[in-house]
Amino acid sequence: MLKLVVRWLLLAAALLLVAYLYPGVTVASFGAAMIAALVLGLLNTVVRPLLVLLTLPVTLITLGLFLFVINALMFWAAAGVLDGFNVTGFGAALIGSLIYSLCGMVIDVAVERLFARE
Repeated sequence: MLKLVVRWLLLAAALLLVAYLYPGVTVASFGAAMIAALVLGLLNTVVRPLLVLLTLPVTLITLGLFLFVINALMFWAAAGVLDGFNVTGFGAALIGSLIYSLCGMVIDVAVERLFARE
């Protein structure tokens, strides 16, 4: 349970980092970032697999590059349903989702190493 909470807090901080690095993404506060990280996680768990399955032919034709579009759509959708988390357009969602995904990969490795020692 602690691992999940630590990962959630770090992903919220990563969302703030995305907003700091890229002007197309804005986050009002750390609380808004925590809610946005939760909504992004829920969307990526529930909706993203369905989209990946439905767009499998396009994903195969583009050799997997269409997955970047799906990630951007999830990022943009989360911003669309939340106050305090804004994305200016699809291009900003694409760049923001790329930065957020890179941060998420680093966080996953760090959390696994941190909790593997226990």
